[in-house]
Amino acid sequence: MVVKTQCKGREVTGLHVGASNARRYFPKNISAIELELDHLRIECGLPPDFWKGQPEIHDPRLCAWLQSKQSQKSCRTPIPLDMIPSGTNSFKLGFASLRGGKIRQAAMIPSGSA
Repeated sequence: MVVKTQCKGREVTGLHVGASNARRYFPKNISAIELELDHLRIECGLPPDFWKGQPEIHDPRLCAWLQSKQSQKSCRTPIPLDMIPSGTNSFKLGFASLRGGKIRQAAMIPSGSA
C-alpha cells in the first residue's frame, strides 16, 4: 500500500494511511502495529479515530526516522512511502518511486544514507 508523510511546517508529524487502506489492512481489534524502519523495529499505537476518518500514525520515533530520510528538503509536499505487510500487524516502510506514471516499490534506503 502507498501511504504519505504528514507535515506541519518543516516538521514531519506522522503518516497518513488513507481510509481505504485502514479498512483493508488494519483490523479494528488491534491497538498497535509494528513498523520496520531500516534495521529498527518499533511498535506504534493506533488511536481510536484511526478507523473513524483519521487514519494517521503518529509516533516520535517514526517522525524522527522520516525527518532523517527527508534531509533538508521542504515538507510542503507529502512524500509517498510503501508500507508492505511483513507479518501479522507488521509492516516494512520504504520510499516509493514513480515509474511510468505509477508508484512502484523502491528499494529500502540503507541507514546512514540520508
